[in-house]
Amino acid sequence: MAVIMGTAGHIDHGKTSLVRALTGIDCDRLAEEKKRGITIELGFAYLDLPGGQRVGVVDVPGHERFVKNMVAGAAGIDFVLLVIAADEGVMPQTREHLEICSLLGTQRGLVALTKADMVDEEWLGLVSEDVREFLKGSFLEAAPLVPVSSTTGAGLDDLRDEIGKIVAAHAARRRSDLLRLPVDRVFTMKGHGTVITGTLVSGSVGVGEDILAYPRELPVKVRGLQSHGAPVQQVEAGRRTAVNLAGAEVEDLARGDVLARPGALFPSLVWDARVTLLASTGKALKHRKELHFHHGSREVMARIYLLDRDELAPGESASAQIRFTEPMVGVFGDRFVMRSHSPLRTIGGGVLLGPWPRRFKRRSAEAAALLELPDASPEDLALFQLGLAGAAGLSFARLLAGTNLESKALEKVLGDLGGRQQALQFDREERTYVAGSVLDGLCAAALAHLAAYHRREPMKLGLSRGELASGWGKALPPKLFHYLVERLLKKGEVAQEQELFRLPGHKVSLASDQAKLRAAIMTAYESGGITPPNLKDVLDPLGVDFKAAAPVFKLLLEQGELCKIKEEMYFARTAVDRLVAMIGEWFERNDDLGPGGLRDLAGLSRKYAIPVLEWLDKEKITVRVGDKRLLRKR
Repeated sequence: MAVIMGTAGHIDHGKTSLVRALTGIDCDRLAEEKKRGITIELGFAYLDLPGGQRVGVVDVPGHERFVKNMVAGAAGIDFVLLVIAADEGVMPQTREHLEICSLLGTQRGLVALTKADMVDEEWLGLVSEDVREFLKGSFLEAAPLVPVSSTTGAGLDDLRDEIGKIVAAHAARRRSDLLRLPVDRVFTMKGHGTVITGTLVSGSVGVGEDILAYPRELPVKVRGLQSHGAPVQQVEAGRRTAVNLAGAEVEDLARGDVLARPGALFPSLVWDARVTLLASTGKALKHRKELHFHHGSREVMARIYLLDRDELAPGESASAQIRFTEPMVGVFGDRFVMRSHSPLRTIGGGVLLGPWPRRFKRRSAEAAALLELPDASPEDLALFQLGLAGAAGLSFARLLAGTNLESKALEKVLGDLGGRQQALQFDREERTYVAGSVLDGLCAAALAHLAAYHRREPMKLGLSRGELASGWGKALPPKLFHYLVERLLKKGEVAQEQELFRLPGHKVSLASDQAKLRAAIMTAYESGGITPPNLKDVLDPLGVDFKAAAPVFKLLLEQGELCKIKEEMYFARTAVDRLVAMIGEWFERNDDLGPGGLRDLAGLSRKYAIPVLEWLDKEKITVRVGDKRLLRKR
């Protein structure tokens, strides 16, 4: 089980010296750090405990100018070692670092009172009381408080024992199996090329894997791995990791990038979140306020859009959308920190609830529901995310990012929801799901669309699939449209007849005058047989023009009672069937058929013979070769 301990505390309170005394590793690697005697960048070490457990150590800078580096280091720790100098006590960055750890969700830790050799027992007692008072109400209220001296070594064994107790009692966090490695350092190593380091927050990575550097989605290959200074073939979540990458130069990568598998993360300029303003801030956060935003090892400028109020009071939480100046990647439940411009200090933080853009109406029920989302059950969380996605649905990969569940846990959740018809997979290839409530709404809308069509066009049997798709279904993903139609057919809520979709109870209805017109038209064409009358000769005696009669003609064609040979030439279906049978008999005795043959066979003049032959070609009964027709099936 990999465990990471991070330091925190004010500048010059001895964090780096204490790490060096505990581990033998000097985390100040830069020349400027050694010259100035302060930590500027993150430092990394490891501590071997008596029981054989190796603990990763992240040493952070204490100067207020480098708080952004501190946040980058604190983002992946399991517990914190808060360092307070006995000769100075609680100082500004002591407070700010503790607040940052709280905002990032750190729940365990201990306190080291350094420089204990520089004060007497009475002073040490007073400082200890002050520190206890300072820690009241925080996650470190009951934490061990150990006086130590990095110079004399006093108290170091006690500190190791307390660290060992925390590690022994540490319950491994339930991590997603989604590979995510936030980059906190990028450098070149002679003979190896580009190397990055970071804490593997979830998933695992192995040598030889092809992955991406987000948010730019730069393809890279894992050439080699190290963890705690030793080469390894695979690294699991919770470990400090160095990755030798192929396919990228140093200038291609930067702190704040995230290594993950292709298609696993979704770069976005907008996140949904629950934001909390620290009670110590003393000033309300106004809607649309611009801030420094820290997530993982990344810092970016962002503007906060409050969804349920116009300003956020100190100590309160609100639902919000965060809009960035450059794309970000994250998953549900990620913690972040917000810092103000002037003065430059930590004012709050929050929890990521939606890592891609979604539309919210301010002060809506959906916006209010965001506040409760971090405490929702896995089923309710998945349903909420699917509900917001609407007809677009969510792929399995997006649901992983939108719930931060392990793959197997999410599969079980979706299986249970599917069994209750609350979440359904409509695209098996992309593994895309839609909420049952959304699908029910779409089905109801489809039925309403068909009902409105029937009222508007009572003489039409129904709509073709293409008409339904280009009309009502034009905003739907094609696979969802197909899934929905098949669902309606299977449930018997829609009927299909002659490639047309209709409601089961719909029957073509004609007004009494149209019914008489229909009967008169059919009488005229059936009487004409294979030499039907002209269209004008049919309509003139009835006192109507074709525009008025067109709906009746269209209905007769849809129902198959009339057959359109060409413009204004119609045959009764019974006459066409008789003519086709006669042609079939002709080809039993002859190899081909021409206009003359059709005249001899059926007594058709050229006026009818040529259009009938062309119609036979179009219907794929015959095929034209020169001036003759051959039977196609031969």
